[in-house]
Amino acid sequence: MSENEPSSPKSNTLKDVKQLGLWASLASLSYVFWIVGGMEMIERLAYYGVRTVSTIYATRPASEGGLGVTMATFGWLLFTWNLVQSLVPIFTGGISDRYGYKETIAASTAVKCIGYLVMAWIPTYTGFFIGAILLAFGTAIFKPGIQGTLIKASTRENSSMAWGVFYQTVNIGGWIGPLIALQMRHLSWTYVFYANAAIICLNFILLLTYKEPGKEERLERRRKIKAGELKEESLVVESMKELVKPHLWVYLVIFSVWWFMFPMLWDVLPKFVDDWVDTRVIVSTLFGPDGTQNGVIHFLMGMKQNGLEIEPEGIVNINALMIMLTCFLFAGLSAKMRATTSLFVGTLLVVGALTLLGLYNFAWICVGAMVVFSIGEMLASPKYSEFLGNIAPPDKKAMWIGFSQAPILIGWTLEGKIGPQLYHMFSSKDVLARELMMERGLSEEAVSEASIPVGEAFQKLVEFTGESPESLTHLLYHSNNVGYTWFVFSIVGVISAAMIYSYGLWIKKLSDNETS
Repeated sequence: MSENEPSSPKSNTLKDVKQLGLWASLASLSYVFWIVGGMEMIERLAYYGVRTVSTIYATRPASEGGLGVTMATFGWLLFTWNLVQSLVPIFTGGISDRYGYKETIAASTAVKCIGYLVMAWIPTYTGFFIGAILLAFGTAIFKPGIQGTLIKASTRENSSMAWGVFYQTVNIGGWIGPLIALQMRHLSWTYVFYANAAIICLNFILLLTYKEPGKEERLERRRKIKAGELKEESLVVESMKELVKPHLWVYLVIFSVWWFMFPMLWDVLPKFVDDWVDTRVIVSTLFGPDGTQNGVIHFLMGMKQNGLEIEPEGIVNINALMIMLTCFLFAGLSAKMRATTSLFVGTLLVVGALTLLGLYNFAWICVGAMVVFSIGEMLASPKYSEFLGNIAPPDKKAMWIGFSQAPILIGWTLEGKIGPQLYHMFSSKDVLARELMMERGLSEEAVSEASIPVGEAFQKLVEFTGESPESLTHLLYHSNNVGYTWFVFSIVGVISAAMIYSYGLWIKKLSDNETS
């Protein structure tokens, strides 16, 4: 048994374990932990270099280099992407436990590289769809291996800090990736995909720099099974035995609801900002009416080349920036709470952020909503995996991490279609511009997608009416229920928060009984 592996049954008790202090936790993190964090950072840098800009790429008109599809059509791509990315780990987690974390990480890196290259080589909606599925499959293989290694490289006494710092290093990649992609897409969308294919290959180098924790135990177990000294059940049978445990399957049901609400921000906010948020207000407040021509500031803030506006990626990137800079502090705060309490408080903050976005489209309100959302995410999201990792049996860590993808499979997959569909119904500027042109006398045929390509309706409205883009944006926003999309998901968030609170009371009762 390795030094980082639980040494007694109590290591997997339902009862929360007292965590080390902030600095003691940081000092206790191993070399392998930091390598794993670096690998996840690189993977996320490349992943979010595509995922964050995918909404813009898909919905921008073909005349601007985009794919020219509606949010409703794009929702089917997200639905499939999320489905594959969430479904596969449920089965590959156990494979990682049996056959090696490093092996599965290497395989995933190769698959993801091919996915980026397909996007570059086939610049159509079909090509992007195929590339996205390859990315989803590669990510699905990557997650159990990398997170299983993290669990083996940490202890229950430093797990809050380990997961918090891991989440923080991940978001360094999540912050840098979209900024690099933004600069690449100003040149050509093809460059976005080539750059990320090169970046992901760096993980092949890092794989050579560490020894997999617990490898000897895994190999010895495989030897005993091969020699007939141990009997091994099928992964399906083993998985079903774990899944019938009430505290596990109830947790997964609750977070299926949670994951329906939580990722909505990343899938829809870029389009919302592109359609409705005037980011010039932020630039003029910080730099004056003439903006800034400083190239470093352009890059760090995700600005347009004219230095007068911030691109949607720049607003969404506030999330990754906050997590990158402050997650270790919130990890220290969450370590002082019960896991379910941290999840509950974080969820309420996420709900507050979504509600703000539904109420207002002011640029600084969006910034504030991103700050609130980020704090909520830092209190909740790392705890989601940490909780399962802590209570999982020692030889089934990656299997349980694989199970953690089941709520993502259900919730995120449904959100991938329903979120963009709701946006198309209530909030699409392109759709609302067509409706206004019909109200002012144009025929349905004249405003159809056959006559006006997707993404170009608002510009056509400006030309048709002779009014300014600002006044028409104001009119469309206040004449329609643009915020309804956000309110639907806020309600779902309230429901999930109530379920988490109830689950916390139940788990406390179970742990008290276990102690007695």
